[in-house]
Amino acid sequence: MTTGATGRRVRADGLKNRQRLLDVAVQAFAEQGADVAPATIAKLAGVGVGTLYRHFPTRGALVEAAYRSDLAKLCDSVPGLLADHSAAVALRIWMDRCVDHAATKSGMGAALGTAVASEGELNAESRMLLTGAIAALLESGASDGSLRTDLNPDDVLLSVAGIALATGDWGNRAQASRLLDLLMDGLTKGVTQPG
Repeated sequence: MTTGATGRRVRADGLKNRQRLLDVAVQAFAEQGADVAPATIAKLAGVGVGTLYRHFPTRGALVEAAYRSDLAKLCDSVPGLLADHSAAVALRIWMDRCVDHAATKSGMGAALGTAVASEGELNAESRMLLTGAIAALLESGASDGSLRTDLNPDDVLLSVAGIALATGDWGNRAQASRLLDLLMDGLTKGVTQPG
């Protein structure tokens, strides 16, 4: 009985350690770039480097898993945002998060490209997940009347990505926010706001 309980506890602890490593890695890559040492990530996560390598046997595995984890969090946040806000407000919040995600990916840079067997495959998967998240936001906005009904999810994704790319090189997050506000004006043009 103790062995079973211990096995579950170790497994739960292992999952918790893995997620903590991914969360720390995402932040470290965004702030310091992909050159941050795995030992530094382990230390910041409060685990030993052996624990890091048990979960992520190579640097590339860590980089790819951190990117995928951050992308999943971004896309999985849509239902919660829609539960708490109108679709237009949820979309604006989500676009801010998307710009932050792009900064993380940029921080991973070349390490992400060499970490995956096919960067094209990762980009295609990422685009599919992001477009799906935007589609859910746009459909909700068309239903609740807070967004235009003629919007294409891929067009919105490319617009947000363009803003992230254009402002990311200069590290100008305030300008990115202003540009996202301009984009929202276009996404809500002609919509009569209640109240």
